Amino acid sequence: MPLAGVRVLDFSRYAAGPFCTRLLAEYGADVVKVEQPGTGDPVRKWQPFANDIEDQEHSLVHLHVNAGKRSVTLNLATAEGQRIARTLAGEADILVESSRPGKMREFGLSYEEIREINPALLYVSISNFGQTGPYRDYESSELIAYAMGGPMHATGHIDREPLKLAGNITQYQAGAVAAYATMAGLWRAEDTGEGDHVDVSLYEAAMGSRDRRTVHLTAYAYTGSPSKRVTDGVSLGSGFRPTADGYIMLAGYGKRLPSLLRLIGREDLLEDPRTATPSSAVDPEYVDEVETSYVTWSASRQKAEALREAQEQHLVGASLNTVADLFTDPHFSERAPWEDVDHPAVGAYRAVGRPFQMSGGARRSGMRAPLLGEHTDEVLHGELGFSREEIAELRSGGVI
Repeated sequence: MPLAGVRVLDFSRYAAGPFCTRLLAEYGADVVKVEQPGTGDPVRKWQPFANDIEDQEHSLVHLHVNAGKRSVTLNLATAEGQRIARTLAGEADILVESSRPGKMREFGLSYEEIREINPALLYVSISNFGQTGPYRDYESSELIAYAMGGPMHATGHIDREPLKLAGNITQYQAGAVAAYATMAGLWRAEDTGEGDHVDVSLYEAAMGSRDRRTVHLTAYAYTGSPSKRVTDGVSLGSGFRPTADGYIMLAGYGKRLPSLLRLIGREDLLEDPRTATPSSAVDPEYVDEVETSYVTWSASRQKAEALREAQEQHLVGASLNTVADLFTDPHFSERAPWEDVDHPAVGAYRAVGRPFQMSGGARRSGMRAPLLGEHTDEVLHGELGFSREEIAELRSGGVI
């Protein structure tokens, strides 16, 4: 595995940090996740829950972002817990944390303090607004980061309030940013023998995300024109249309319009002057004639059939896949991005696996999320040398 032999100490919580370390685990890193005894990472409480069982081992978000890790419970509010954490940090290559700025210092685990015992360690901090700046200590959330970062300004209808895209899109974006920043930092640390402090901000991740931000920021830099939400109306030959079993989306506008007309059996309109004129998109009669034929054609076909015919006309398009569609998709069936997992609490299920392939074919299989504290004894006894009696005392004292 590309990251075999790399030890990651993961103090992160929620989605951004755990997604970062899950990506590292996917390619061979040994990720030791440190969790609070009894409660664990708060992401364990996030809905939805597998089999509708609402407990800390059934959160589907937890099962995804913490796959492939080992879980150690450690109470960082205790002196002994802090001592064990520093021992673990002394043997790690990478430390990832997502506490509010300054919190790790309260535990004696700040970058400056850890650097004293492990100068080569790469220390990765993921926070709402970064370790510096006037917003550093502001409270935040997924919604706030998405709004302040700018994507929300262009999401929704122009005559209504802005909208947010669903899910934890900013957290996953920040987690991906942190993962590639970690790889760059690790490369440098291995080359020079000197560690570094990587500072990842959810605010900045949202500001520079691929959710239209790059093109909008570039447009503003050159033209001074801010992004806008869309207006209502029909875009000729573009957008989603119903099929017999769902929806398809084709890009049949502009120069592609003749190909769309051939696809839907309206070759008679190829010589119509409105077909070659951009203003045809605002001619209600023309739009109605094309769209009626388009919807009649799409509704008579399965979405896979419609998409295949569109590709034969060299039209860019896609089917609107459900989750069930993805699991049976022939392309995915061949490339096999799925992992069959057997979890001791949840049971057997199929999960999303590696996000990209490497020519060597190396991959981890059967990656599952750990039970809370599942590997505490393994790490403390087998790797740090604590006796069984000492571990029992730590457990009875609330340290682990």
